[in-house]
Amino acid sequence: MRAATKDELKTLHKTIKKVEDDIENFSFNTSVSTFMIAVNELTALKCNKRAILEPLAILVSPYAPHIAEELWSLLGNTESISTADFPVFEASHLVESAKNYPISFNGKMRFTLELPLDLSKEEIEKIVMENEKTIAQLEGKAPKKVIIVPGKIINIVI
Repeated sequence: MRAATKDELKTLHKTIKKVEDDIENFSFNTSVSTFMIAVNELTALKCNKRAILEPLAILVSPYAPHIAEELWSLLGNTESISTADFPVFEASHLVESAKNYPISFNGKMRFTLELPLDLSKEEIEKIVMENEKTIAQLEGKAPKKVIIVPGKIINIVI
């Protein structure tokens, strides 16, 4: 059995958090849209992992008990879904550790580069300037200025 990916866990725990908040605030209708968003995200990720689908079925069970019970049995469970423990929200799955930076040249975005969020400006600049796509864009010219806003953008002025 394959382990759930970071993106799949992020979607699941984002859904758990939102449904818990909705139940506490008696905002049941917004949970339905949260389920639809989760299904769309998990479909895009082609997720079919039991570690994600079982907690999701439990989350749906108060809203659609008959369908959830059927899904629960299709997942191979023999006892009722009503006896299953409610999934526990883990905030660690929502923490972002990397950022997909847009790399711009003279204000025009040319490509993106995923970098850890804990890098300094100097480290970001070093990685970007050594990247093969940056070297190709510069065409041997030295940049006049490199503008870096950590967590936001990188712009290279030629």
